[in-house]
Amino acid sequence: MDPQAITNQALEFAFDFGPQLLGALVALVIGLWIVGRISRGIKHLMEKRGVEPSLRSFLSSTIGVLLKLILFVIVAGMIGFETTSLVAVLGAAGLAVGLALQGSLSNFAGGVLILLFKPYKVGDLVEAQGEFGQVLEIQIFNTILANPNNQRVILPNGAVSNGSIKNYTTLGKLRIDLAFGIAYSDDIQVARRALLDVMNAHPKVLKDPAPGVHLSELGDSSVNLQVRPWATPADYWDVYFDIMEQGKVALDNAGITIPFPQRDVHMIPQAS
Repeated sequence: MDPQAITNQALEFAFDFGPQLLGALVALVIGLWIVGRISRGIKHLMEKRGVEPSLRSFLSSTIGVLLKLILFVIVAGMIGFETTSLVAVLGAAGLAVGLALQGSLSNFAGGVLILLFKPYKVGDLVEAQGEFGQVLEIQIFNTILANPNNQRVILPNGAVSNGSIKNYTTLGKLRIDLAFGIAYSDDIQVARRALLDVMNAHPKVLKDPAPGVHLSELGDSSVNLQVRPWATPADYWDVYFDIMEQGKVALDNAGITIPFPQRDVHMIPQAS
């Protein structure tokens, strides 16, 4: 081919597409700078709002990737590429990935909600999805608990965020409900004083709210008393087991009987 013709074609291409390429390049550079500023601004805002570090990093990087994809589509359109088909391909790919990761995305969304609204935090004593334990970790996809048997329980955040959550730590005080049965012939006031003395003497039972002993039921075999000491979440099990044991000893010392289940049977003679 004639070198002059090649030179003319190159000059013609440069004049025709040079401004578009230059404009696209300038737009790309400026756009990347703006995306970086937006990502850092969002991360700084989340730091001021006290968002968890793991969530800050993940969200800022995710937003940055999405903004860069939008920028590249815009730049491709400035050069002359057909962006409609490109957007359609990206949308189809995103839909396929979303369907494949539906469960994971649900757990991710649940993790974001938990980290943002903080229904519980690491160290809290919670009950969720039928599991009870102390929160060890709050991850993007899962919440890790340690139950009273020191077993590691992994709960998916999607299910946790859509279900009921009981946080035993937030208010700082827990009421412990214990039941003691005494005989119908025993003095209720003597039993109440004995149980109150045990709770008032226990160093881990809170004085405010004050512990209480209440008659809760007239059962088939016993008069049932509801014994209610209060404790901090950290002292819950110590108080539970101590009051159960010491309460039994105190009732024995007071001469109070804890009856076994019993039933009166009346024999009716048959007529001859």
